[in-house]
Amino acid sequence: MKVLMFGWEFPPHISGGLGTACYGLLKGMSHFDHEVIFVVPKLYGDEDPLADFVNASDVEIDYREQRFKQIWKNLTYLEVSSFLIPYLGPEEYARFTDKALHDRTDVDESIFANKFSFTGKYTKDLIMEVSRYALVAGQIAKNKEHDIIHAHDWLSFPAGIAAKKISGKPLVVHVHATEFDRSGEHVNQRVYDIERSGMEMADKIIAVSHLTKKTIISRYGIPEEKITVIHNAVLDTSIITSTATKKVPEKIVTFLGRITFQKGPEYFIEAANKVLKKDDNVRFVMAGSGDLMNRMIDRVAELRIATKFHFTGFLRGGDVDQMFAISDVYVMPSVSEPFGISPLEAVRYNTPVIISKQSGVAEVLTNALKIDFWDIDAMADAIFALLHYGGISTMFRQCGSEELKKMKWEHVAEKIFALYDKTLTVTHS
Repeated sequence: MKVLMFGWEFPPHISGGLGTACYGLLKGMSHFDHEVIFVVPKLYGDEDPLADFVNASDVEIDYREQRFKQIWKNLTYLEVSSFLIPYLGPEEYARFTDKALHDRTDVDESIFANKFSFTGKYTKDLIMEVSRYALVAGQIAKNKEHDIIHAHDWLSFPAGIAAKKISGKPLVVHVHATEFDRSGEHVNQRVYDIERSGMEMADKIIAVSHLTKKTIISRYGIPEEKITVIHNAVLDTSIITSTATKKVPEKIVTFLGRITFQKGPEYFIEAANKVLKKDDNVRFVMAGSGDLMNRMIDRVAELRIATKFHFTGFLRGGDVDQMFAISDVYVMPSVSEPFGISPLEAVRYNTPVIISKQSGVAEVLTNALKIDFWDIDAMADAIFALLHYGGISTMFRQCGSEELKKMKWEHVAEKIFALYDKTLTVTHS
């Protein structure tokens, strides 16, 4: 089987959650005897060779063909002035974008250039790049032999649609997050329309959780039978024994993620305040950045718990690992989390976790304390219990570690190949 797969990013460059998931999936797929052609807007040459990579920036388009003109006619060329990844904080924004690109004046450049030069970043010209990526995808679908098309998240959905129109092969779209997860009720209508179009044109939809499946059905009007839930996994299921040591005598409770509405940081702070009223031998850490950072700092000051509460800013790499290693409890109080990989990373460091019931990972991680994100009393009680009752903490550590070993990307890949087979059988019948 030959799979034509469209993504937007891939490690080690611009490696956010979507890139990490694509990397894990390709690594899992490499265990099977199938060929995967993986397309991204821009390659750098140092990617792990897990697939037949195609750099969209290198593809020449024969735009004289009527069918390519038809694809372009169905797309919208649009320069947008706002940043379309609203859940990134200011520090992440700086990491993911090149501000010089925001001063571009070449928007009148012919849309029918032989090649398009993609940034592959999240710039103000993102919709324009998404549209051009779709045009290039049609050419790739014509050039590359394939049996099925797989597109990851809204950035690649127009590319998947264009490829399907050119080759006639079935399309599978993979929903890692929806616009409602990213923006709450204040959705970007343009992004929502792209998402819905991709889901409607798809032959099958993969949702990363039952939570995401419910959103697709209720918010996008997609039939339930079209959607298959396949949970994510972790790149490494081994348990880590860290040599990192705490530099404070107190126990540490950690929130690690974007400080945005979606992640529920305010509930973590209110729960921390309740815990500290019963036990002041605890330090709370909020690691990350986001648009609610200043408001959270103000609230901590207002509650007069600043001496027991720390804001680290955005962490990456080894600093993230060390934070997990020195934490006694990890809390993910997300308001809406399609999946949520960070609790699984915490489990790798033998750190017991508390997760919101409104997260996809709650569906697969049995050995974790689960609370409603808004129930700060239950969250505070759970934190207090894990800090003070050694038997409970030890049980969740041991059972969580055993559970983690089953969450491998090759198992995810096996389920996806089975879905491909089923989709091909239906379309050929």
